[in-house]
Amino acid sequence: MTPALATPMMSAMNWTLAIPEIVLAVMGLGILIFGVLRKQDAALLCTMFTIGAFLITGLLVLTRGAGIGYHGQFQTDAFAAFNKLLILSGAGLVTILALDYNRKQGISRFEFPVLMLFSVVGMMIMASASNLMTLYLGLELQSLALYVLAAFARDELRSSEAGLKYFVLSGLASGLLLYGVSLVYGFSGTMDFHALRALLADPSHASAGLVVGIVFVLVGLAFKVSAVPFHMWTPDVYEGAPSSVTAFFATAPKVAAMSVLLRVMAVPFGSLLGAWQLLIVLVSLASMILGALAAIGQTNIKRLMAYSSIGHMGYALIGLAVGTADGIRGVLVYMLIYVFMTVGTFACIIAMRRNGQAVEKIDDLAGLGRNDPLLALLLAVFMFSLAGIPPLAGFFAKLYIFLAAVQGGLWFLAIVGVLTSVIGAFYYIRVIKVMYFDAPAALFDTKPPSLAFVAGASGLFTVLFFVFPAPFVAAAQAAAQALFG
Repeated sequence: MTPALATPMMSAMNWTLAIPEIVLAVMGLGILIFGVLRKQDAALLCTMFTIGAFLITGLLVLTRGAGIGYHGQFQTDAFAAFNKLLILSGAGLVTILALDYNRKQGISRFEFPVLMLFSVVGMMIMASASNLMTLYLGLELQSLALYVLAAFARDELRSSEAGLKYFVLSGLASGLLLYGVSLVYGFSGTMDFHALRALLADPSHASAGLVVGIVFVLVGLAFKVSAVPFHMWTPDVYEGAPSSVTAFFATAPKVAAMSVLLRVMAVPFGSLLGAWQLLIVLVSLASMILGALAAIGQTNIKRLMAYSSIGHMGYALIGLAVGTADGIRGVLVYMLIYVFMTVGTFACIIAMRRNGQAVEKIDDLAGLGRNDPLLALLLAVFMFSLAGIPPLAGFFAKLYIFLAAVQGGLWFLAIVGVLTSVIGAFYYIRVIKVMYFDAPAALFDTKPPSLAFVAGASGLFTVLFFVFPAPFVAAAQAAAQALFG
């Protein structure tokens, strides 16, 4: 399944490679115009159209061949296709989650799915970027929509605060990334990934200024995946943003940022592994440790999930630190499983509603095992999976990562990963303890079909992954090989 990559000169103007992105953007413009002209039911219809647009785009991604177009700035291969399909899946599931939640929270406006759609366009461009400038344009298209989504509940102070914090810190990270890009270009004379790989095949061409530029690029991308020490925005934005937006932040943008990080470090800078490996190792260690320890004292389940996501990005970065195809495969499998675990968890969080009011405290789950056994069972499955308990999918996600670390000689990372997983299991199991052993609280409102569908589908994937892992692992292997082809 690993495609043979076309050379930039052979397919310099092959614009058809970007048909999925072009079609999705055009459909987004159509949905936007429809929403402006439609006076009633615009939010519901625009949401339905957006879900349909994601499905159509996914089919187009599956039919695209491999190649490089736009004078070497855009690339389609198995790696890009894998990440685009995962981005579309995460965004589609979150769009379904938002249907009922936004309506009950009074933020059901047609702009919401449109913003998500254009953010996804930026993420897909990021997944196919083969030039540092294309990477930056896709990243900013994604971020501009996320700024608005974080503050979408404009009548709530904490949502406005979340939007402002994300805007300021993301702007800073984008500036650092752009500075790194300028340094790389200044000291190498090119921003094209394949030209950089050819140039840096001889490590003597890597000047000190170029290495500094790589560090700044890493810093900018580490912010996007919420890796320590660039994680400061995550707990406050996760808690303050509407839960449907938080679910989106925790899934598709993480996949897009991780895909960019993998392609940037594996393709143009892969031969300089020794120059940047230690930095990735330190970031991974810090993320795993902080994610395991800082979540212990949390009482808000959205903040708990924020620190959980920081820890999980630390685990995923182990595969990048290894720097091999097996390590990249481990990261891709990890991100696949992480998206479904996280979407399912947020479906359960969004279902936490009493008398029409959303509740977010962990203590509010008291007695859920008796009041709503099915919801409690699903949340318990996701908590056990996030903790890495076999035979659930989360166990296999960590297994592939730790196996790659051991094979790559990074025993210390694997050992710390196992120890932090044990520590992290405490706060996941505490949620289960509250649900099943604490005194019952008032009943939750009836779950809407949209939440039941997303939670049920994610739960089935999480439970049954060990039965049919081969197709997913094979797809991740082909995607990883595409980077090293």
